[in-house]
Amino acid sequence: MESSKAAKLHQMSDEDVMEQLQNGVVQAFDVIVYRFKDRLHNFLFRYTHNHEDCEDLVQETFLRVYRSRYSYQRIAKLSTWIYTIALNLAKSMYKKKQRMSTISIHADDSDPDDREFEITDTTILQDDELHLKNSMEELEKALMMLNDDFREVIVLRDIQQLTYEEIAEITGTAMGTVKSRINRARIQLQEIIGDYVNSETF
Repeated sequence: MESSKAAKLHQMSDEDVMEQLQNGVVQAFDVIVYRFKDRLHNFLFRYTHNHEDCEDLVQETFLRVYRSRYSYQRIAKLSTWIYTIALNLAKSMYKKKQRMSTISIHADDSDPDDREFEITDTTILQDDELHLKNSMEELEKALMMLNDDFREVIVLRDIQQLTYEEIAEITGTAMGTVKSRINRARIQLQEIIGDYVNSETF
């Protein structure tokens, strides 16, 4: 019976699964975690560039999703609602860190987290694999050199593949501003890492 219920949940839309959670079906929360954990990790790591912070934020996001489940309304996509929670938590975390420390969250030689990602990998790789690895390292560094507003929209658009409408709702920003920030962020990325990215996608 339980496996049958779980199978039905996996066939439902995100919004229907959330409705089941609101109705007391605990297994629905497991489905939500399964569907969003990798996407949230991907987004939050590129926002924070810190594995430990990222893991903490993913867990805190799901905790907030569960605690706030009754506040969700279907007028918004569940993914938009969850990304909004995650982004707000990330911003709050770094505001606290900035008050506690003078270390910048942007790429900086004095930042130990940044130095960690600059350590040379001595593993011998095939040419294509090495090029891809170096490309991703350059992209990660470049993303952290953008200001917060630019980084969040470029990650949501070009990495998470969200629509302009969803990004505007998540960030609480006007559509025109979102498009402008994305265009300016792409230009800055091209200037920083040149051929590693183009103006359309990563």
